[in-house]
Amino acid sequence: MASACAAEGADVVVNGREPARVEYAVTKLQADAPNSRVSGITADLSVTEAVQSLLVDLGAVDVLVNNVGQFDVRPFMATGDEEWQRYVDVNLMSGVRLARGLLDGMLTRNWGRVIFIGTESAVNVPGDMIHYGATKAASLAVSNGLAKLTRGTGVTVNTVLGGPTYSDGVAHVVEAIASAQAVPTDDLKQDMVPGTSLLQRFIEPEEVADLVTFLASPRSSAINGAALRADGGVLTTLT
Repeated sequence: MASACAAEGADVVVNGREPARVEYAVTKLQADAPNSRVSGITADLSVTEAVQSLLVDLGAVDVLVNNVGQFDVRPFMATGDEEWQRYVDVNLMSGVRLARGLLDGMLTRNWGRVIFIGTESAVNVPGDMIHYGATKAASLAVSNGLAKLTRGTGVTVNTVLGGPTYSDGVAHVVEAIASAQAVPTDDLKQDMVPGTSLLQRFIEPEEVADLVTFLASPRSSAINGAALRADGGVLTTLT
């Protein structure tokens, strides 16, 4: 997403928790999009004080992409309060805190985009990922509510509902399981694609980024308060 926006000429600020990874991302983005100004800020967005510090460093922002998130497969009965709170802080409150800090500036300037990166699991909550689906469903509700605060302005708030996407995090999980089961990674990768997927493959991160880039642009001005799918047809409902 950062790469796609930078390629369109946007000045991009990336965030991560580890300085070395943030620095690597900035260096790569600068090389790929030399005409865009790219910088990075290291901060743990699950921590209130870290978000407050990041907001000071950011200054004015025209487009906010709330992409931070975590997931795992975990039995409901084995998920304690501490783990639930961690998911609330990362998957829900990170977006709440950033939007609370940046939305007013967008409204004052009468232009802006807030984009939440959601998941099909917010609509069809998996039984073995209830903690994940519930917090992403709450994030979806926040996005829809925030859009109502932009009435009559040039600011929009939307959510992209991604499907099974072969991100770095998913790749690490698939590779670990394949190693543990002594099966080829590509075979396991194909087996893990949900049967309802119309693509019948994992979505590539670039395919989600294409929709995000469109929503970040002036061309998406009539789309507000929406949950747009880049799920590969995994969800079987009409709306």
